[in-house]
Amino acid sequence: MQASIRNTLFGLALAVAAGHASANEPIKIGSVLSVTGPAAFLGDPELKTLQMYVEDINKKGGVLGRPLQLVHYDDGSDANKANGFAKRLIDDDKVDVLIGGTTTGSTMSMVPLVERAGLPFISLAGAVPIIEPVKKWVFKTPHTDRMAAEKVFEDMKKRGLSKVALLSETSGFGQSGKKETEAVAGKYGVSLVANETYGPKDTDMSPQLTKIKNTPGVQALFIFGLGQGPAIATKNYKQLGLTLPLYHAHGVASEEFIKLAGPAAEGVRLPATALLVIDKLDAKDPQKPVVTDYARAFQARWKTDVSSFGGYAYDGLMLTVDAIKRAGSADKAKVRDALEATKGYVGASGKVNMSPTDHMGLDLSAFRLVEIKAGDWALLGSK
Repeated sequence: MQASIRNTLFGLALAVAAGHASANEPIKIGSVLSVTGPAAFLGDPELKTLQMYVEDINKKGGVLGRPLQLVHYDDGSDANKANGFAKRLIDDDKVDVLIGGTTTGSTMSMVPLVERAGLPFISLAGAVPIIEPVKKWVFKTPHTDRMAAEKVFEDMKKRGLSKVALLSETSGFGQSGKKETEAVAGKYGVSLVANETYGPKDTDMSPQLTKIKNTPGVQALFIFGLGQGPAIATKNYKQLGLTLPLYHAHGVASEEFIKLAGPAAEGVRLPATALLVIDKLDAKDPQKPVVTDYARAFQARWKTDVSSFGGYAYDGLMLTVDAIKRAGSADKAKVRDALEATKGYVGASGKVNMSPTDHMGLDLSAFRLVEIKAGDWALLGSK
């Protein structure tokens, strides 16, 4: 009898010890970002944001009484490396969730791995194929390339511009953007009278722009790319004396683009997030307090300007934390279900309402149309 009681008490002690261990065990947030290489100006603020808020959340007691642990790898803007690091995070680091994939290429290289492993993955990249068709374990925070094209064409239509030249990058983001732009053009009465491409490492787009310049009837130019390419193309556009209205996609929504393109950026229009125009937002805008607090915290910590890309990481982490709290644990399946059930989350990128058929949860109102005026962002019209 005594032996039986002893064994029972010993078992209870072990159970209690195990409970304490799991309560203090960190929740592991895996991350693969492009902190170096051509996409560094996207990946760098993403990593800074994750580091800053993981520290902040831990100072406040963590999540469900457990600290967060960020396990990060830099893929150097190389999709193959991203795949290798995702394997390491799944097999060796045994992370609870993955936030990252700065670029579409990196994201898509990791998708099959997370789907197989059953790991919640929040991508920070833009292309439609990340979430269409819906993949059980994959979500994303940025607006899609299709939405960018729609926002641009909406404005072109208002200005009576219907004959458009498209210049897109041969990267994952650029090519998905090209496909989506071609698909939605007709809906806005736009015909693509020229359709040129450039490589992500190209240093001169003058030949493609010269063809566009010589295209009869062309009324506007839409450039779809990210990294340094769009800034080079904008400079070339100016050098060639082109005066067509110039639009870009959301891949250039950062101060870095204005710095790289210089005076040639004057008059450029693009869809962007509320983060770029915080001081121009209406006082009643539900995003204003969120983006104001994030920008203030980011600038105070890193002494540098905030960007939309850091905002995507902010939303990725906050959506994850919110899902873990609602799930009541870091159990992967429960967190996945909670992410999918997200409703009314107001973040840096907009208001998020996810569902089993929508793993992004943003609509077109989350995009703001901005114009570069005197080296700064000007907000055009309302949402």
